[in-house]
Amino acid sequence: MYTSVNSRGKGVVSKVLLALEKWAADLSYTKCILETGIKQHEAIGLYIKNGYKLILNYGHYIKIKESICFEKSI
Repeated sequence: MYTSVNSRGKGVVSKVLLALEKWAADLSYTKCILETGIKQHEAIGLYIKNGYKLILNYGHYIKIKESICFEKSI
């Protein structure tokens, strides 16, 4: 997700993330897994603030040192 600088800090992306988690739960998923870049400090903070925990990189991100992955049970 990307938000313009003028729109940041207003809770818009947290609302989108919550809606996506609800949609995933409605589809009977039990967790959400996210990937972002290690230099995406705002995204990392957003995921942690919304209850995501750091996990080992998965799938094709395993060997990508610039990636960081998160998981949250829903």
